[in-house]
Amino acid sequence: MAFIDPTQAVGDIVKLARTNPRHLAGAGEAVPASTAGGTEQSFGDLLMGALGNVNDSQLNAMNLSQKMVTDPGSVNVEDVTIALADANLALSMTKAIVDRALAAYREIINIR
Repeated sequence: MAFIDPTQAVGDIVKLARTNPRHLAGAGEAVPASTAGGTEQSFGDLLMGALGNVNDSQLNAMNLSQKMVTDPGSVNVEDVTIALADANLALSMTKAIVDRALAAYREIINIR
């Protein structure tokens, strides 16, 4: 990792080196056409992936709960409690984000 030389620091302006091609480009720096490895995702893909993760945590909690009822010896109570808390937190955060997004949308619509 290359550190800056103290002689390069002039006033409050220091040229920062971008160490990861996925980071945002600075002023006067060209933005690369694609990221390293071509792993760009659209916003829709990212959103659907996040919603899929929330759904997976809900399904995991439900399956562990059902397994605890049908075969109590095969599942730890702690695992079920953690899965339920994880699913509850994921769903609560998703609801909060959706509520905020809808409120922002309504505010933008009312600006006209």
